[in-house]
Amino acid sequence: MEVATPVKGTVTQRAIGQIKEMIAAGTLEPGQRLPTERNLAERLGISRSSMREAVRALTVLGVLEARHGSGVYVTQLEVGDLLETFGLVAEVSPRERLVELLEVRRILESAATAQAAARITEDQLAAVAGHLAVMNEATEAEEFIAADMAFHRTIARSAGNKSLAAIIDQLSSPTFRTRVRRGHQDAAALAQAREDHRRIYHALKARDPEAARTAAAAHVRVVEEWLRAQLD
Repeated sequence: MEVATPVKGTVTQRAIGQIKEMIAAGTLEPGQRLPTERNLAERLGISRSSMREAVRALTVLGVLEARHGSGVYVTQLEVGDLLETFGLVAEVSPRERLVELLEVRRILESAATAQAAARITEDQLAAVAGHLAVMNEATEAEEFIAADMAFHRTIARSAGNKSLAAIIDQLSSPTFRTRVRRGHQDAAALAQAREDHRRIYHALKARDPEAARTAAAAHVRVVEEWLRAQLD
């Protein structure tokens, strides 16, 4: 097995970097079992305790998976799994950072919605319509938001880019509690959101990427501006 070039930092950080380089180079592939802790430590020229810490850190990040009685394996490296840690960080971020995350979500979701307008299938469009119908009939904020999240998740997946959809899905998580709170505080917010979603759906149905982009950006901006006002 080829040993990756050492990187700066602590011994554990260097080990983490070396293992990641092996995976990136294809020396270690998704689903492959790592050499034993002792063997890999010797190959990388570090102590077993440092190797153990590196493996533990990469396991937390979802890059490696420890299987009881079997060893340590490279995961399938699915983007959604690797982004779970980012989703957790987003959940515990202060409200000021949440505004930044909403801004990022607006940029990415508008792009994904525009792409979906060009790629969405009839079945996917029907699913979007179904989520819209639930939102139109919802009487509780929580019910509305559950359909809201499904609506946007379906659209993101319809864009045909799994990585983009996974990032947007993680960015939707921290906004969940914000939209719940807004729904309880402002009854008019639900009516506004229904109209926003209707515009997005009709832009998708018309296969109009620019109209879809504009409608999606305007929808997220409403929540973004509401949160900014709360901070002010």
